[in-house]
Amino acid sequence: MDDLSVKIKIADREYPMKVKRSEEERVRAAGRTINEKIKSYREKFGIDDKQDLLAMVAFDCLVEKMADEETVHTTDQTVLEKLENLNRLVSQAV
Repeated sequence: MDDLSVKIKIADREYPMKVKRSEEERVRAAGRTINEKIKSYREKFGIDDKQDLLAMVAFDCLVEKMADEETVHTTDQTVLEKLENLNRLVSQAV
């Protein structure tokens, strides 16, 4: 078994979970990032309601994920176009 039992504290609540040993640091870092974003929103907007703060963090994280996926897709398209161009050049040279 490569699972660990960990407790991640988010918005002053602990969440017990089992994670793979190889993912432990990522899970802990995600918990820290969520708490940092909560703190940032609380300070920036003066919001104390945890449900509102968590909703804002969830929304922010999804927007970031979608932007990252768009960047990856654009990069993949660029690489594919360059590979197709190289293949054409190689085919013409043969």
